[in-house]
Amino acid sequence: MMQHPFKYFRVLFIIFLFLIIQFIPADKLKAQDVSSPNNDNTLWKAGMSRTVITPPEYMWMAGFASRDKPAEGILHDLWAKAIALEDAGGNRALLITTDIIGFSRDLSVSICNRLINTYGLERKNIILSSSHTHSGPVVNYNLFGIYPPFGEDQIRKVKEFRQFIEEQIIIVAGRAIGSMSPVRLSVGAGMARFAVNRRESGWEGDVMYAPEVKGPSDHVVQVLKVSDPDGIPVAVIFGYSCHATCLTLNKWSGDYPGFTQIELERTYPGITAMFFAGFGADQNAFPRGGILETEQYGKELALAVEKVMKEPTVPLASTIHTLYDEIELDIAPSPDQEELNSIQDKGADWEKRWAKGMQEKIAAGKDLPDSYPHYPVQTWQLGDQTWVILGGEVVVDYAFKFREQFGKELMIMGYANDVMAYIPSERVLKEGGYEGMSSMRAYGHRSNWSPGIEERIGNEVARQVNLIKTMGMVK
Repeated sequence: MMQHPFKYFRVLFIIFLFLIIQFIPADKLKAQDVSSPNNDNTLWKAGMSRTVITPPEYMWMAGFASRDKPAEGILHDLWAKAIALEDAGGNRALLITTDIIGFSRDLSVSICNRLINTYGLERKNIILSSSHTHSGPVVNYNLFGIYPPFGEDQIRKVKEFRQFIEEQIIIVAGRAIGSMSPVRLSVGAGMARFAVNRRESGWEGDVMYAPEVKGPSDHVVQVLKVSDPDGIPVAVIFGYSCHATCLTLNKWSGDYPGFTQIELERTYPGITAMFFAGFGADQNAFPRGGILETEQYGKELALAVEKVMKEPTVPLASTIHTLYDEIELDIAPSPDQEELNSIQDKGADWEKRWAKGMQEKIAAGKDLPDSYPHYPVQTWQLGDQTWVILGGEVVVDYAFKFREQFGKELMIMGYANDVMAYIPSERVLKEGGYEGMSSMRAYGHRSNWSPGIEERIGNEVARQVNLIKTMGMVK
């Protein structure tokens, strides 16, 4: 039986191919191997999820002492969103963003303990971020000092919402962790200019007739882009340093960050847009107004994010390093009886209640804490990108301080893990005012922070940043 000549051609071709391979330099073969998906040092895994956290009942709204009744409607829903990240070495991290005023310590600890026990995470690998919207519900004991005395019905609703949001965060975290797939991460920065220093330029006004704005402001828009392996955006995490206080009406909304997320998710169907607040404790959108003005700021911020997403961004190598610690911050002695009497006489209603409560505690011989021992400082290193994450309402001075110290590419996040008070710089502390002094009453503390707060926080941030950069250099 005659054999087909193609068989001989195939044998000759295989021999020829083998001989060619012998003469290919080894480094060329190695370079081809490194470029394969299994060895790509920019390939991550990420999973995203979201859930509505709009309260099922109308309850008291957070953030403003001037409100005199509960919510009456919905402008748009409130959300909790999660992104789970995994690097090439299998290390995981979890970021939760929320449309709420802030997490109190007991709520934060309870959530993190459950995440640790349920999903095997470490505390340093979890960020609980709040947008600080003033159009969300009262959350546990956060800013509890500014609200009028609640009746049993409102107290019940606050307790039930606390449990509700904890359960929703556990669920949304699990969904994110369970849905991870290959992605690439990259970072960039844009600019939006509606944040104005309210200590210098005031809380209200019209820029058309008062064009000169004073005081420091951070206009950087921080962006982390998450794309699938083909470069299609699947999520964007962005931050801006400005209070979410545009709206005072009694309707649920995420304020300008909520409108920004809506706009981005409309522009990029299927994407998950997640906002985090920067160091904007002394910053307001200016001028404040109604719904149209708030939508305008939301669209302005969305355009800044979109511009970054369309331009070349810096890819991040697939490595995660994280640190977390809590430090003690000292609180100054409580005011004397004369000052407490003066506050009772001339203060706002919520300040009068605070002064009366202080007098009653002093008369009863109760201990008034002279420090806060659990101030959270956290650092993440994603590839070459460093993040500094602080608790409380952090003023803008810290943004300039840390970027000057650690580089302008540093990403900053405030209002995270525990919002226990305003965090003034030494300058703001000396100047006093709401951010430097009286806001401590809104959070139920006996007095303002003691001098040295900036140095203490700065030292811990420096320790963590220097350590985490060293960790990143160790292969």
